[in-house]
Amino acid sequence: MNGLTLLKCICDETRFSILELLQENKELCVNDLVSKLKKDQPLVSHHLRALKECNIIHSRGNGKMTMYSISNKETAKLIANITNAGEKIATICNDPACCS
Repeated sequence: MNGLTLLKCICDETRFSILELLQENKELCVNDLVSKLKKDQPLVSHHLRALKECNIIHSRGNGKMTMYSISNKETAKLIANITNAGEKIATICNDPACCS
């Protein structure tokens, strides 16, 4: 996967929020994500499927639950770096319209 394809796959508010939660919590099930995101289960499942198809996350069975996690350390680090960069840029940006 090239960089542009990766960015297209994660450049969605719900998908990026899922990745941030997985980066922070290491592993979550759909119900945990639905609860934390306050979004409908079918929507969360749709985005999980898209992230899984891009090999950004993987899943494993845990009894009746499916647990999701970020597929590798590099991706987890990328998500953390994007989040940190966004916070830093927002504090130095002088144009409130561009960073809101």
